[in-house]
Amino acid sequence: MAEKQRRNDSLAYVSPREQGQADAWTEEAQQRGGQQLTEVAEVAPPPEVAAALSLEQGAKAAVRRRLILLDGEPIELADSYYPLEIARGTALLETKKIKGGAPTLLAQLGYAPSHVTEDLELREPIPLERAALSLPQGSSVLTLLRTTKTQDGIPYEVQLMVMKAPRRLHYEIEVD
Repeated sequence: MAEKQRRNDSLAYVSPREQGQADAWTEEAQQRGGQQLTEVAEVAPPPEVAAALSLEQGAKAAVRRRLILLDGEPIELADSYYPLEIARGTALLETKKIKGGAPTLLAQLGYAPSHVTEDLELREPIPLERAALSLPQGSSVLTLLRTTKTQDGIPYEVQLMVMKAPRRLHYEIEVD
């Protein structure tokens, strides 16, 4: 059941991994086709990300940008944002893969997921997204904004994913 859960819901993407285990993005990308880390930087995040991270206007955040591939074709842009006070001095701001993934590193830093929200939106792609995802004119994208907070309600990771619009979404959540 754990393997099924890992593939069908978001829990795997916010949970720390066991020692020596690959991060969830890498695990899924191996099954789906691959991922490329395209940028690690300090940036002014999009307004919805800044709001989700409770950043003051004009504040910067750390971002890790990835391009997700399926059979060699781009299918998703996945950007993960972190407050600079968390990211600075850590692998979150290094241009390399993080052993065990960001959730594992964040857990080691004392940031454990307690509450996750996800917002989905179907919209037209901006020109940069259209080009990066090789979308024809008139296509749509599905965006997913995922905010992960501590038990104290402190947001410490916001992921903004832009995907080629699927025909079907499937969510499965197991409640204890």
